[in-house]
Amino acid sequence: MTAPVSGPTQVLVVAKAPVVGQVKTRLGHDLGMSRAAELAAAALQDTLEVCSRTFPGRCHLALSGALTTAQRGAEIEAALEGWHVFEQVGEGLGPRLASAFAQVGSGPVLQIGMDTPQIDGALLHRCAAMLEGQVSAVLGPAADGGWWLLGLTDPEVAQVLAGVPMSSPETCRSTAEAVSGKTGHLAMTEMLRDVDTVADAAAVAGLVPGSHFGRAWARLTRRPA
Repeated sequence: MTAPVSGPTQVLVVAKAPVVGQVKTRLGHDLGMSRAAELAAAALQDTLEVCSRTFPGRCHLALSGALTTAQRGAEIEAALEGWHVFEQVGEGLGPRLASAFAQVGSGPVLQIGMDTPQIDGALLHRCAAMLEGQVSAVLGPAADGGWWLLGLTDPEVAQVLAGVPMSSPETCRSTAEAVSGKTGHLAMTEMLRDVDTVADAAAVAGLVPGSHFGRAWARLTRRPA
């Protein structure tokens, strides 16, 4: 098992409560909204657990929605022990991300979402090491043109996200340009595949069959675990 990050980096997860009909609706159109929410919940569990192991005592969650009505709400609540949890604020994803960074405070921060349950401690270690080295920002591109991780040594730089068009094939490029304009020292890390479609879910589940997400996918699609 990967040891915790020993440096000052904190981790920020920005996520939606996995409520049926409110998350993964694109996936839900093909699998059903209940199944899509269950997969979202499993992905969030995986994300929270790897962050807890890698950044103990330095984990933050900016949450949209209520876990009381979410799939796996009790399990997710249990996984959040020791976390700083707060509500997302702002109109649109860019402003909400900027606000979430501001809530964390000073020092290096790695921000991720809930759509990449395949992340592991070794990958987060590498990203933290980059941020604690010679760069001011780290960006992890997603296969769909977005990004799965943004690391900043100065969380105030995240204010530029309010002006970046989100959920676009150009989001990663636009984010890189905006952040580089503020820092001048941006490095790219591994590209990952977000879970947005059935094909995405199947591919990601195949990478981590023993994870919460992998087991949920196997059960919900009647495939052997």
